[in-house]
Amino acid sequence: MMILRSIADLAEIEGSIHAAIGVFDGVHLGHRAVIECARESAQATGGGACVITFDPHPVRVLAPNDAPRLLTATDHKLQLLSEIGITHTAVIPFDEEFAETSAEDFVRQLHQHSRSLARICVGADWRFGRRGAGNVSLLEKMGADLGFSVTGVPTISIDRMVASSTRIREAVAGGDFGIAERLLGRPYTVLGTVITGRQLGRELGFPTANLSVHSEQLPPTGVYAVSVSGEGRDQMPGVANLGYRPSVEGEGSKRLLEVHLFDWSGDLYGHDLEVRFVEFLRSELKFDSLEALKRQIAEDSNHARRKLGLPGSGSVSG
Repeated sequence: MMILRSIADLAEIEGSIHAAIGVFDGVHLGHRAVIECARESAQATGGGACVITFDPHPVRVLAPNDAPRLLTATDHKLQLLSEIGITHTAVIPFDEEFAETSAEDFVRQLHQHSRSLARICVGADWRFGRRGAGNVSLLEKMGADLGFSVTGVPTISIDRMVASSTRIREAVAGGDFGIAERLLGRPYTVLGTVITGRQLGRELGFPTANLSVHSEQLPPTGVYAVSVSGEGRDQMPGVANLGYRPSVEGEGSKRLLEVHLFDWSGDLYGHDLEVRFVEFLRSELKFDSLEALKRQIAEDSNHARRKLGLPGSGSVSG
């Protein structure tokens, strides 16, 4: 996938551009409808579909105290867009200066830097430009003057639930992966980079990958059966602890995601892993000794293996 880093870089795309524009946090079914609009337009009339999005999330600049956890940080979003076949994505830096760009100037810049701007697809209720002054009506008016078409894509509802980033975020925070998956059109995952930890898991016989999650929404604290992708491999089974590790860290520690991959060995430091929370196993507990913790990890591993349809690893005794 070609990744562009400014509006001016749109000139690098040959032929006419059919643009899907939005934040697209989560790349959920509503977002995919907007993206599919651009793709179908390109297929019907020639040219190429291009997703135009923003980094960071505009709310982090406009109202940082109200900024939500992301469903997909930019790297994760780009990965998902590539997986659904998008060949061009423009990631526009969003800062205070850009936030002051008028809606009209934003559209004029898109038109100016595209070799040929054929269509703009957005959510029907999408607002843009300084103070959110831009909307579909403005796009249609400017399109008539500048020679591009506009489609405002209606919201998508599944089981009477609107596919929105807010609703999905609420579902994940509550541990309802079923709702999240129905609205996303895929299982919910988080992307994290493996960082160096205390390596206590290795000492206990259960080496873990400690992940620095990319500011993404996490489910409730606890132990989960997980499926992990990364390093060119998909659906690696494992067990994860999401929590504060009270047995080894004490009070005041930060929440950490650590994953033990079954029947796998290798160096993952610095690599990105995508983690799917398959099933909640138990709440986080505090143990009186490392030996008790070791026995519980063994029991959790066997429990996760069963949930994932794998044979157990044997005794859970210490």
